[in-house]
Amino acid sequence: MSDLKGKVAVVTGASKGIGAAIAKSLSAAGAAVVVNYSSSKDGADRVVADIKTNGGKAIAIKGDVAKAADVRRLFAETKKAFGTLDVLVNNAGVYKFQPLEEITEDEFYREFNINVLGTILATKEAVKHFGPNGGSVINMSSIASAGLPEATIYSGTKGAVDAITRGLATELGPRKIRVNAIAPGGVETEGTHSAGIMGSDFEKAMIAGTPLGRIGQPDDIARVAVFLASDDSSWLTGERVAASGGLSAGAQAP
Repeated sequence: MSDLKGKVAVVTGASKGIGAAIAKSLSAAGAAVVVNYSSSKDGADRVVADIKTNGGKAIAIKGDVAKAADVRRLFAETKKAFGTLDVLVNNAGVYKFQPLEEITEDEFYREFNINVLGTILATKEAVKHFGPNGGSVINMSSIASAGLPEATIYSGTKGAVDAITRGLATELGPRKIRVNAIAPGGVETEGTHSAGIMGSDFEKAMIAGTPLGRIGQPDDIARVAVFLASDDSSWLTGERVAASGGLSAGAQAP
């Protein structure tokens, strides 16, 4: 496993699902981890407890990534607890499938505020805390960024994340800050269960379109995040890594 000993990482939206798996995997690789959450304190506390049980260092910090004041506090508390910052994983995100006729302004702003503005605000604050050796920013995209029926807003947010990743990689490269994105395919999480995706015809179609023949698991994505956080990927920036088992744009999922 990639070595992250002595590193400090912030993972947004880490109280469950992919974020929780990434937080635990970063810790297993040696990093001290800040588990950010917006509402699920119990979930975040469970992730922290699991990390500590396995000998790691972690704290949970509440904060809405779409609010600049919350983001500033998140990183101020990170610095107070661990002194520095090396890795930011912009995992916090939301989605909702709905046909064009049902799209509302409120839903547009909800998804863009968290998925896009949140990514920008967190990165803006994180770069203030990276040391002279730079850092690694990992954004959460999706193979849906190519466009998914009945996910116009969500696909739009992830297309924006792809563009932001490329732009910031160029802007921040001279400061030794690498910026990459992970684009998962279908992943089994609490969210896909609550959305009714698991066990549905949609899930069956995703599996049928996935060369590796199964739905993804959070750990599949977490292993990629650990790689991008580590020096093993020191020559990678501005990249979008599709972690989808081979599932392509023709059969997409969040």
